Amino acid sequence: MQAVQGSFDELGRPLSDVTFCVVDLETTGGSAAKGSRITEFGAVKVRGGEVLGEFQTLVNPDELIPAYITVLTGITNQMVIGAPRIAEVLPSFLEFARGTILVAHNAPFDVGFLKHFSRELAIPWPGFETLDTAVLARRVLSREEVPNCKLSTLAAAFGATSTPNHRALSDARATVDVLHALFERLGPLGVTTLEEVSTYTSKVKPEQRRKRHLAEHLPEAPGVYLFRDANDEILYVGTSRNLRTRTRSYFTKAETRTRMGEMVMLAQRIEGIVCATALEAQVRELRLIGRHRPPYNRRSRFPERLTWLKLTREPWPRLSIVRTILDDQADYIGPFRGRSAAEGALTALHDSYKIRQCTPRLVLRSKRSPCALAEMGQCLSPCDGSADVDDYAAEVQRVRRAMTGDPHELVTAVRQHMLDLARAERFEDAAMWRDRLTGFLRAVVRTQRLRELTGVEELVAATPHPQGWEVHVIRHGRLAAAGVLPRGTHPTGWVDALLATAETVVGGFGPIPAATAEETETLLRWLDSPGLRMVRGAWHAPLEGAARHLTPFEEASSSWQLLQQPG
Repeated sequence: MQAVQGSFDELGRPLSDVTFCVVDLETTGGSAAKGSRITEFGAVKVRGGEVLGEFQTLVNPDELIPAYITVLTGITNQMVIGAPRIAEVLPSFLEFARGTILVAHNAPFDVGFLKHFSRELAIPWPGFETLDTAVLARRVLSREEVPNCKLSTLAAAFGATSTPNHRALSDARATVDVLHALFERLGPLGVTTLEEVSTYTSKVKPEQRRKRHLAEHLPEAPGVYLFRDANDEILYVGTSRNLRTRTRSYFTKAETRTRMGEMVMLAQRIEGIVCATALEAQVRELRLIGRHRPPYNRRSRFPERLTWLKLTREPWPRLSIVRTILDDQADYIGPFRGRSAAEGALTALHDSYKIRQCTPRLVLRSKRSPCALAEMGQCLSPCDGSADVDDYAAEVQRVRRAMTGDPHELVTAVRQHMLDLARAERFEDAAMWRDRLTGFLRAVVRTQRLRELTGVEELVAATPHPQGWEVHVIRHGRLAAAGVLPRGTHPTGWVDALLATAETVVGGFGPIPAATAEETETLLRWLDSPGLRMVRGAWHAPLEGAARHLTPFEEASSSWQLLQQPG
């Protein structure tokens, strides 16, 4: 059975209320794209087990019918010579089937012919939702019950009142009987809606399907859902534009993720939290996962485990990889995808700048023994007191600019190093340096993007919504309020009321002072939405940022291609 092409965010439609148009075509060959033509239409319209009407006609294909087709179907050239042509028949059939669910046995064949001639005749295709009884039968029936899922085999197995004989109407009538028989098999399993039929698979355990009542109380609204176990502990947190439809799917669709199937079997209750907008639901999901750390959520569980690269504030600053951002006036970039990416960025900076790599905290007039890096000229050597304070401060400022401003100097140096390695045919080493620099640039871009928004005290923006406008209040990179401004409502007073109820957010230190990096980045993606309008406040990107350096690295397919681009 083909997937239903309509929206799954609507309420499940009971099978008894759905009108089906079961269609069968006879043709001169197996492919309309290769020149085969339709010779006969047969269709039956049914609802609630009752036949509402039938459609049958021969079609003049404007070409000779191959002999083997005549033997198979019994349709001769003499029979179709006076029949209407496809240009007359197709509009009549589409009108007959309008507003129904199109059903066929091996639907891609019949629907493929119908779509082909719709395009050929420039007739708009109505966009039918389709069901394929052959696919559904494979999902419902076992090999012990039927040796194959041919229409003739199924019709015999179910005792169809019409015997398939390769004539369109007879085959369509037989398909109707097969369709109803399959529905009867699914009814005791709790599959009673069109959406459930379209996603049915025997891989769903009966005990799992029986638990779908857990979702019945949830509304058809955007929000967050929480699966809870017998002890009311949260197992899993998710988000959806339609809470009821999404949570029901856990009990009616095959779950390819083993852990999710296990979670569903443990679930005893589903809690729903309705949200005004999909964005609010996404943010609430992140916060709930971070707070409760549900065992069956993989992502967003440990926001505190992110990795950052820090330039310390001390008499002789140094670089350090940390997991915590402190209120210590230090400079931070990140978060990195992992510690290895942070270590690569650290190496790129240490290779390009002569700040110290030792970890002890040094006083301004230190008298330690110099390290090997100092003897090699790779460090200004503040450890033994030989470093000039102003020279070291200038070197630190170069590092700070690469991390927080425009890293052009670092990019130029690393590209030259990569070029030297490539000329020496050390391509793997060149690729390693490319990856180090790319990881560094991604972290700088990420930090700059975060600071674009977290530095704004208050921002109100809106995007189109079916009922008006989705409006969100953002303070220091944290979602403070969300609502839908109804169409026709004067915005000023409505926005004032939303602001009055918005969460108070106090700015703090670091690139993510009031929210997690993931929440702020979710808001940034929303702010890039098409059609977004600023209601109050503003935000902007720096003119000299790291993004312009990162793009060539992400677009290049190889290190050598990258090196040929302008620096």
